[in-house]
Amino acid sequence: MEENKQPEKNQNQENATKSNTQNSTKAKPRRDRPDRPRRAGNPHRRPKTSSQSSNGNVVKETTEVNGNVHTPTKEVDGNKEKPKRNPNHKKPQHKKPEHKKTENKNAKPNGNKPNHNKNKKPNRNGGGGRRPKKFVPGPMSDAMKASILENIEVNDLRMNPWKQINMDNNNKVRFTPLGGLGEIGGNMAVMEDDECAFIIDVGMSFPDESMHGVDILVPDFSYLHAIKDKIVAVIITHAHEDHIGAVPYLFKELQFPIWGTPLALAMIENKFQEHGLMEYVNKFNYVTKRKQYQIGSFKIEWMHNTHSIIDACSLAIESKVGTFIHTADFKIDHTPIDNQTMDLQRYAYYGAKGVLCLFSDSTNSHNSGFTKSEAVVGKTFDRLFALATGRVIMSTFSSNTHRVFQAMERGIEAGRKICVIGRSMERNIETTRRLGYVDLDDKYFIESHEIPKYPEEKLLIVTTGSQGEIMAALSRMAANEHRHVKLKPSDTIIISAHAIPGNEGSVSSLMNKLVKAGVTVRYKDFENIHVSGHAAQEEQKLILRLVQPKFFLPVHGEYNHIFKHSKTAVDCGVDPRNILLMSDGDQIEITTKYLKKVKTVKAGKSYIDNQNNREIKSDVVEDRQKLSQDGIVNIAMQVNKSTKKLIGKAVINSSGLVPQKESKRFAHEIDNIIDTFLTNAEEKQLTSANTIQNEINGIVRKFIVRTKRRYPIINTVVFMA
Repeated sequence: MEENKQPEKNQNQENATKSNTQNSTKAKPRRDRPDRPRRAGNPHRRPKTSSQSSNGNVVKETTEVNGNVHTPTKEVDGNKEKPKRNPNHKKPQHKKPEHKKTENKNAKPNGNKPNHNKNKKPNRNGGGGRRPKKFVPGPMSDAMKASILENIEVNDLRMNPWKQINMDNNNKVRFTPLGGLGEIGGNMAVMEDDECAFIIDVGMSFPDESMHGVDILVPDFSYLHAIKDKIVAVIITHAHEDHIGAVPYLFKELQFPIWGTPLALAMIENKFQEHGLMEYVNKFNYVTKRKQYQIGSFKIEWMHNTHSIIDACSLAIESKVGTFIHTADFKIDHTPIDNQTMDLQRYAYYGAKGVLCLFSDSTNSHNSGFTKSEAVVGKTFDRLFALATGRVIMSTFSSNTHRVFQAMERGIEAGRKICVIGRSMERNIETTRRLGYVDLDDKYFIESHEIPKYPEEKLLIVTTGSQGEIMAALSRMAANEHRHVKLKPSDTIIISAHAIPGNEGSVSSLMNKLVKAGVTVRYKDFENIHVSGHAAQEEQKLILRLVQPKFFLPVHGEYNHIFKHSKTAVDCGVDPRNILLMSDGDQIEITTKYLKKVKTVKAGKSYIDNQNNREIKSDVVEDRQKLSQDGIVNIAMQVNKSTKKLIGKAVINSSGLVPQKESKRFAHEIDNIIDTFLTNAEEKQLTSANTIQNEINGIVRKFIVRTKRRYPIINTVVFMA
């Protein structure tokens, strides 16, 4: 009986297998292309269900549960498949307690029971081992708790060292920028308490193109006159023109002791000599870095930093309210030309003691990363000198001694004689050589009148004019107006500088003249021909992290620069509520508890004509601007005293208002207006020549505004006869 059932069972299995194979190979419509049938399955692929034996091993047959084909999971130990159990062997069953409902994750499905462990990860602790107990940490000891609290306190003090400052201190300090904010250059500020005040730098800036006849701008000194009795010193950070250029103009009005490094005061002495102020040199006080000086109620230390000039310094200022750090202009150059790196140790020293407020240079706050070292410019000079076949004419900022020194070194190595042209360049190089900052023998230098004596390939000319200044030596060479240097096509001109904001137009004009002269110009087409002297974002972050101040006031730059710097400070942990964005004239009060703007003082610019070193009044500059934009109308006439009528015709001339061919018709229209006014005027309008002038000025101005849409200067002269 069993033998008859076995074939029948095998036959049923074969039929089921065939049916499954046919269903799997039958073409089905594709989802993406319903009009095309799906390709047939891989003929070499093993069917999912099979009753045939493979290599003598019996494969378990599939079971059907509620119409669904169920495939048992395979157990694999390593790469070998475990031998299958004898289907006729029955495992003894043991009843489990009802309260234990856990299942063995590695158990095979049995009968109609679905496999719920199909998608679960295998037990890493072994096949049927007991699940490990969940880790439960033990209680912290008192020693561990104390250590954690101590570390929290230490880290808080490390990241906020200003908390060491006595917060019960009721003293106040006020900081007032008078230049350098909202602009590039013209840096000047005042710091004061209840007892005294001192000035930080007195710099100049450059005019824009609308300031006709103006060479430089200096800060308005009105506030200094108001507090002159409190001022005890002028503090100089370094010798750039935008930090010392206005000192002579201040000393023509007010005189105070000046404190600074030897090079900075030597540069100021040169200016005093030029302005006839040598009598005030006795007010100079030379400082030593890393040494504190008692100046009024403040203690001030000069800390060495790296910049595009020798002897640049930052300031550490100790007051009754707390410690302040003023970076002045800086960048962090780890390979400076003179090997004098920035004194970061002093920043860290004061930072660890606790700094109440940091003032930091914002000029390059939009530049990510680090500013390149000054040393990379020397490598660029190597390439440019190798390419030059004739004379090399190099122009840069006259105060950038390291840049000039690198160019001179390359010139000497190439066997060239050095000729320095330009008053400020000659003066600065001579000063740095006299003080020992530049060590070059006199035999390498020649005078400008000796240039024709040497072959072109044996000459290096170092000159001023990188900013396109009209009276600078390079501009005069480009205009073929220089007395000793006439440009030739074989010349190579290196401009190792970038245009200061506001000077772009003059630099572009200079470039056009040089190209027209046929010379080879090396400017921005060579990488690293110029590097900035100001810190980029990563350097600003380093100073912020070393100092860790409570308050932060970004200085030196336009508003977008100080705004960006403030965002960097916030990223470095400064509370946004402890940051203020200042403008020139804003007076900021700083205490241990707050910082706020308390008032605005008068700030502005005075216009200077460098040809005579005198101030140009603001109304003169305004008249020049009006003349350049709207022109001028001159009216001269004679009026009879008794009849109040014109004697003859009025003489009318105009410039910059109407074309020459329309000037006669314009004069005739003005003449008719004047005649009509005199005919219909009331007696009180004709009482004197001044009254008639004012009335005619108003009538003519209304006519020109209505017809020409211009606001010219109207100059009327009336003679009574």
